[in-house]
Order: sequence, then structure tokens, then C-alpha cells
Amino acid sequence: MPHPLDIPLPRGWTRQVRSALLHAIALAATAFAAVRSQAAASRSPQRRLQADLARANAEIALLKEELAIKDARWSRLLSRRRPHYTPIQRMRILQLRAVRGWTCQQAARRFLIDEQTLRSWMRRLDEEGERALVRASEPVNRFPDFVRYLVKQLKTLLPSMGKVRIAQVLARAGLHLGATTVGRILREPEPIAKEAFEIEREAAATIRMVTAKHPGHIWHIDLTTVPTSAGFWVPWMPFALPQSWPFCWWVAVVIDHLSRAVVGVAVFFGPPTSNEVQGLLDRAVQKEGRAPKYLVTDRGCQFWCKPFKGWCRRRAIRPRFGAVGKYGSVAVAERFIRSMKSECTRRVLVPLRLEAMQAELALFAAWYNEIRPHMALAGRTPSEVYLGTRPANTEPRFEPRPKWPPRSPCASPQASIRATCGTRLQLVVGYLEGRKHLPAVELRRAV
Repeated sequence: MPHPLDIPLPRGWTRQVRSALLHAIALAATAFAAVRSQAAASRSPQRRLQADLARANAEIALLKEELAIKDARWSRLLSRRRPHYTPIQRMRILQLRAVRGWTCQQAARRFLIDEQTLRSWMRRLDEEGERALVRASEPVNRFPDFVRYLVKQLKTLLPSMGKVRIAQVLARAGLHLGATTVGRILREPEPIAKEAFEIEREAAATIRMVTAKHPGHIWHIDLTTVPTSAGFWVPWMPFALPQSWPFCWWVAVVIDHLSRAVVGVAVFFGPPTSNEVQGLLDRAVQKEGRAPKYLVTDRGCQFWCKPFKGWCRRRAIRPRFGAVGKYGSVAVAERFIRSMKSECTRRVLVPLRLEAMQAELALFAAWYNEIRPHMALAGRTPSEVYLGTRPANTEPRFEPRPKWPPRSPCASPQASIRATCGTRLQLVVGYLEGRKHLPAVELRRAV
């Protein structure tokens, strides 16, 4: 009797079996998403926990599959032809080996290197200088070693931060470093993303521009979708999943123009109606105690309609609409949405329960308003600008250089020295409600 795997496929299957397999996998993923969404919305806490655990296990399995595919590609090359690990990466490999308790053979197999190479790293672990095979940090002029260690540690813990953001976060904690100094320490220049004020400058040709004169003068509102999985693609017509729950959430955000503060966030199962958007704005007005003079939107059906215009007229709000097809016409809200996705929703498993999604976005909005420094605000937080409080980066600073003249200028913004020069510091990174993507950085005197 022939083995089941030796039975030939029916005639004509060779051209269709692969596409059928993709269709079946995509259909199964769609069905599992629907089932998980029902379990996540269950009233039983045990069933919700089981759904979260199953989803986390599925995500781990997919990540392992991605790594296996990448490893298989590199394993086809001879070891001497593969790119070399940098000295810092070698140190990270040795640190991971110490944590996992791998033998030399196991670590070498994991990272596709020879055992003798790994043994050589261990023998030369304590070498110093530029020719050292293994290094924990890069040299930097004039600053003590622990300062560059703090910067490297901050970059390791929060890899999404660029050199400007790191400099601003440390300035708010009391250590003033220039962005160029941080860049030298990191040894890998990061492209600084365009902030809202740069995008607005590109849109300066727009006729009849409105300028914010104080917090609460101009608000922006916009809508976006947040996928509950990696994306919307499927291999059948129309090659996209429906843009509604359980495949995605619809999120509406309201942003104050001058301070960039988030004044309102709402989550919907599908595209919201104009009445639902008006309800969000009513709650924002009630929370802030006043309505804006101008409200900037795009020309979506929720805004470009008589009910919405009538709502604005009854509250003495002047609606302003972005230009169709004009890049940057609603830049402030779009830039916040980009930050929300890159720093929040793409770093977590997007919840399938409405209450959990609302809580996740509320935490991000609180962190964005009160903790995260904003480039367009010169390192201040939106809450500091909105409430008119003193910025944390203008408080007296730490000075780790022992011979630095006390009256000499520091990296912007200028601040007096706290206590004496030569202070040794310790980096303390906390996380808002335990969320690893919402860090709160603090510097303390080293004991």
C-alpha cells in the first residue's frame, strides 16, 4: 500500500494548490479572529484570560516562524561570508547567553556562529581600547563613562527614541546633553522625523491660514483605523478585510493646536456617524469647560454635512476644512495619529474588548500629555503648555563633569547647576501602569 504522501495530486492541481493554500490559511485566520473577538467580549473573566493567552501564544508562534525563515536564509551562507557582529552586539549575545544559561554550542547555534568564535569572545572579554572584540559602550569626549552608559541604557530600554527625544527626556530629568552629543554616544545617527510644525510650514501656501493664539483656541479632529492584527490583506477579492470590528477599531482623536494636548479620544466598532463624532466633541467641551473658536477637520462625510455644520453653529464654532489632496492640511491630528500607532498600538497586542481598547488609548493619551516631551514644543509636554506650568527641563540640572565651570552654558534649554559638579547619576526607568511602551525616566544620585 503506498504511503499517503506518495499519492500524486489530481491533474490540474499544480497550478492552483498553492493559491488555494493561501486562501485557506487567510480564511482560517479570519475565522479565528472572529472567534477570539467573541471570547474577548465574554462576561466570563476566565474565558477572556484564555482568549488573551491563546492570542499571545499565536503571536509567539508567528514570531518564531519569522525568525526561522530569516535564520534559514543566513544559514545557507558559509560562516566566513556572513556579516560580522559589532562589538556591542557581541556583548549583548554574551549577556543573553548568561541569562538563558546556554552552553557554547547552544549559543553558537542560535546566532549562527562557530563555537570557536564564541569561545574567542569569552577569552577576550576584558580587553580595552578600539581593537577590543567585545565592548559595552562607545567612548565620548569629556563626559564620564556612566553618562554614556545612561544614554546607551536608555536607548536599549526605549529603542524607538531618537537622539533629540533622548536629549529632551534627560533634560527633563535634570541632565542636559546636546542632541549631537547623544548622537556621538549612540554612534548611529537617527533621522529625525518631521514634526507637526515642519509639516505645517510646507502647507504655508494655503489661503486664509488660522493661527492659534492660546490653548483651546483651535482644535483638530480626525479619524483613523487601528487593525487588531498585522493588516487587512487577504488573497481573495476585494483583497482586504472589512474595516470594522473584529478586524479593526475606528479611533477619533481631538487635539489642541497650540499645546498639542489630547483633549478627546473615542473608539468605535465601525466608521462613526456624525452624531457619534458630535458626542465626542460635546464630551471634550464639557471636560475642558469651553469650546474652541475654530475646529479643523478633513472633508469626511462625518464633518462635511449639514448636521455637523449646524452643531458647530449652535456652539459658535467656526469649522475649517483641510484642502482636498493637500499634504499637511490637517497635519497636527495626523502627526498625533502617527505617534499613537508607532509608539502604542503597533507595540502591543491590540485588545479585542472595547473597554480594554479604551483603557489602552486613555493611558497613552495621559502619557503623551504629561510625560512625553514634544519636539515641536522644545522638549516641553503638552500639559505644561496647556496649563502654563514651568517646564521640567528648566529646573536646576545635574552636572556630571567635575571640572565644568559653573557659569558656563549647557545644552539648551539653559538651567542652573543643582548642588555641585561631578555628580554621579543612576538611571531609573518606570512604566505607566506597567506598560513597557510608556516609559517615565528619572535620574537619581548614585549611592
